[in-house]
Amino acid sequence: MPYITQKRRDELEACMIDSEMKVAGELNYKITLLLIEYVQEHGLSYQIINDIVGALECSKQEFYRRVAVPYEDTKQHSNGDVY
Repeated sequence: MPYITQKRRDELEACMIDSEMKVAGELNYKITLLLIEYVQEHGLSYQIINDIVGALECSKQEFYRRVAVPYEDTKQHSNGDVY
C-alpha cells in the first residue's frame, strides 16, 4: 500500500470516487478512466504498463489483506469453520 504523506492524500482526495456510484460496473469504469488518464499523462510504454499492473495488483492484495481477511474471519467465527 502506498502510505503517502497526509498532505499528499489531502491533495488527491479531490479525484476520489463519488458517492453516486451504484454498482460494481461503475467502480470498474471509474478505475478504467483513471488508468487511461494516467497513460495519457505519462505516455504508453512497457514501463507505464508494468507500473499500472503492479499498482493494481498491490492494491488488490492490500485490500484483500486489510478488508477481506478480517471480514472472512468474522464470518468464520459467527457461522462456524468449514474445515
